[in-house]
Amino acid sequence: MTAPVFDAHIHIQPWEMLKPEVRATMALGHADFDELCVIMREPNRLLARMDLEGISRVAMINYVSPDLMGFTEEVNAWVARYAAAEPSRLLPVGGIDPRRCRNPERTVGECIETHRLRMIKVHPSHQLTAPNAYLDGNRALEVLYRRCEEAGVPVMIHTGTSIFPGARNKFADPMLCDDVAVDFPRLKIVLAHGGRPIWMESAVFLVRRHLNVHLDLSGIPPQALREYFPKLETIADKVLWGTDWPAPRVPGMGANLAKFHSLGFPAPVERKILWENAVRLFGA
Repeated sequence: MTAPVFDAHIHIQPWEMLKPEVRATMALGHADFDELCVIMREPNRLLARMDLEGISRVAMINYVSPDLMGFTEEVNAWVARYAAAEPSRLLPVGGIDPRRCRNPERTVGECIETHRLRMIKVHPSHQLTAPNAYLDGNRALEVLYRRCEEAGVPVMIHTGTSIFPGARNKFADPMLCDDVAVDFPRLKIVLAHGGRPIWMESAVFLVRRHLNVHLDLSGIPPQALREYFPKLETIADKVLWGTDWPAPRVPGMGANLAKFHSLGFPAPVERKILWENAVRLFGA
């Protein structure tokens, strides 16, 4: 029997919201772009692709970035509807706009209680807001972290660079998340992309320092993982598998998985990264 795989970072999003220049960037390296557009509308096509590529469960990453990407808060209801096709395999992830959210208590409450989102995504370089901006009076982020901490809902924070037009990469240094982990010590935090390709050491430091800080491996060519994280096995209990598919130039969930298997990590390490850690984090 094939071992289960939990891809904790794929992007299933309402691409009809994308700005034209973002859509053009998204298509880079994807000969099957038309098929991807269909998958974004039809959950059964995603499930078929997952079966074909050996993926048991996915976390479908959405976030709010109306200015840079085109995504509005409507993504939350959208991804919840999409996930309803097979909730045991499709985990909905959404977000809030930290700069424009006028009623964060209500909006975050809707994310957690109405839409039953399994994780909230903060994307500092696309939302043009530092993840610790609550220290400077951003109430929306304070409410988000507090409510998610209380509810046991993980928060994913993008760390590392972004190539999309208009991204401000200065906000993506994982060390900005140190404040969040200090001020919300029970909040489950996932550092998306592990700070790649500049801040990997900082990301690993935070994983080691804070009990509830994890990182995912998405957006990193698997063949580079041993170079990026030479001591990955020492933090294997807090690492999640993710591909970032179908981000630009990501070949596919199954293709990345095959490359990961070729790295020769011990079977217990693979099981933790590919399945056990995500199941424990999401309580599923």
